Amino acid sequence: MEFRSTRGAPEAIGFSAALRRGLAPDGGLYVPTRWPSFELADFDGAESLPEVAERLLAPFAAGDPLESQLGAIVREAFDFPAPLVSVLDERLFVLELFHGPTAAFKDFGARFLAACFARLRREGEPSLNILVATSGDTGGAVAAAFHRRPGMAVTVLFPDGLVSPTQERQLTCWGDNVRSFAVRGTFDDCQRMVKEAFVDPALLARCALSSANSINLGRLLPQAVYYAATSLQFRRRTGRTLSFIIPSGNLGNAVACIWARSMGLPIGEVILAHNANRTVPDFLRSGTLQARASVATLASAMDVGNPSNLERLRAMFPELAALRGAVRATSIDDAAIRERITVDHARFGMIWCPHTAVGAETWANLAASERDAHPWCVVATASPAKFPEIVEPLIGGKVPVPPALAELLGRPTRRESLDASLTELREALLQQ
Repeated sequence: MEFRSTRGAPEAIGFSAALRRGLAPDGGLYVPTRWPSFELADFDGAESLPEVAERLLAPFAAGDPLESQLGAIVREAFDFPAPLVSVLDERLFVLELFHGPTAAFKDFGARFLAACFARLRREGEPSLNILVATSGDTGGAVAAAFHRRPGMAVTVLFPDGLVSPTQERQLTCWGDNVRSFAVRGTFDDCQRMVKEAFVDPALLARCALSSANSINLGRLLPQAVYYAATSLQFRRRTGRTLSFIIPSGNLGNAVACIWARSMGLPIGEVILAHNANRTVPDFLRSGTLQARASVATLASAMDVGNPSNLERLRAMFPELAALRGAVRATSIDDAAIRERITVDHARFGMIWCPHTAVGAETWANLAASERDAHPWCVVATASPAKFPEIVEPLIGGKVPVPPALAELLGRPTRRESLDASLTELREALLQQ
């Protein structure tokens, strides 16, 4: 299997090379040159996440140095569950993706990527610097996955004051081979700095850089696994096809679902549920793409005004009509997020994080006939325990804190500050 840039550069590279580079030299994102096609019978006997992962990802690693180690990689990465929980009989479900070590869906891709890099590193090679921009959850997951791994350093950039206090503690509690920088700017500034670093000659001459953002192929492909496993489980149990509502910011999680569907997995409709950052909903409505400054919301991990993975979606569906046929998109404001957290706790006994509430509100806003036409799954992207300042006043009680998250929140923290410029980032990286 080979991978090429979304921007058309002719060079094709293998799986390991695409993971290590992160971003293509022309600034594009790597995508497969062809898509494997699966039948449901191809997954007979595959019940667990690692078993589904090994079969789903095998074509992408074919002929690569990691091919023989794929089974060990997925067993190491996917050692926690992703349960599908019924919310309203057989009509509404929630896919809980927050049972990993940092209580967010980013743990799946981050741990897969770290397991791959650990096996690719050769003795005596210079340290690999994993550069990551985060709007909340990615940085913590990447830091946890790479913490204290030999020959690897992690640089986390997050927008100062624009993540929740609990998220910031997760981003800054590591030390050792992890440095965390509060950037005086937005997430879009952080993401821009990362992309600029990957094409900066002065940095590339002196630093071995890779990315763990969802611009990296190694983040998205493993995220397709839980969509594959969940849709297979549901089809086997009910004979029906599950549709997904996905809280969306940088679009990595959504693209992973669409990739899984394109490979033949039994996935129905896909709705991208955005907060007040309306770039994607407006693009699908008008046909004009207008990136804009991100708006701060309660669902901070989705505060993205210029989503990177829209480039992958447009590469897959170059015609607007095809893209509109593949996905829909909504936009939910903060008032509706608060109301949905309150109402669904009272009605269902469920406690949503603000991001999951965007998905739940999107489902509630569907026409009754559409809600009843086929089963829906809202993707729960993070534990509500990461947002107690928002959630607890709305439900009138405490949110249970998972033990792994409690341990992280008890650690001392350390952060550094940066202006939103490549110059400052370059100096910080070269001082390591």
